[in-house]
Amino acid sequence: MHKPLRLALSLILTVAFLLTASPAQAAPLLRTLRYDAGRAAEFRGAVDQAAQIWNSSVTNVRLVAGTPADFVVVADNGWPRTLPTSLGRGTIWMGREATSQGYNPVRIAAHEIGHILGLPDRRTGLCSDLMSGSSAPVSCTNANPSAAERAQVDRNFAGATPLVEFGRVLVDR
Repeated sequence: MHKPLRLALSLILTVAFLLTASPAQAAPLLRTLRYDAGRAAEFRGAVDQAAQIWNSSVTNVRLVAGTPADFVVVADNGWPRTLPTSLGRGTIWMGREATSQGYNPVRIAAHEIGHILGLPDRRTGLCSDLMSGSSAPVSCTNANPSAAERAQVDRNFAGATPLVEFGRVLVDR
């Protein structure tokens, strides 16, 4: 093979390799978040269920119970609320006031975890929108994020700017 032909072929193969191995082409890394529901009292099972719902709904983040925790869940007598401090970090209060009014605890937990994952409240009133929170009827038990909510969480953990405001307590009232 002639030297110019070998050089051209080598250059083509090198460019092809660089294009297929480019970091822009690489899949996002899976981020694991640990949560501590040790102080969630009667809501512990609802929090664990909500974490599994998110795990089966998104691909870029995985929630596991454990410490040290990225976010903690605490039971109290107020209204449910979340303080996201950064993407994947913060505190959730599972307030008994909402469940005493008939709101579903698994839906509440999944909604509040949605804030930790970078989603804001969307008061659409639709049961199909997890982040509609208490604007949906009390009878709503849907704890599954919508396709748009799932996609936004995956984008958040792939490097997009989350839509939630960090450092502010989010109360869905």
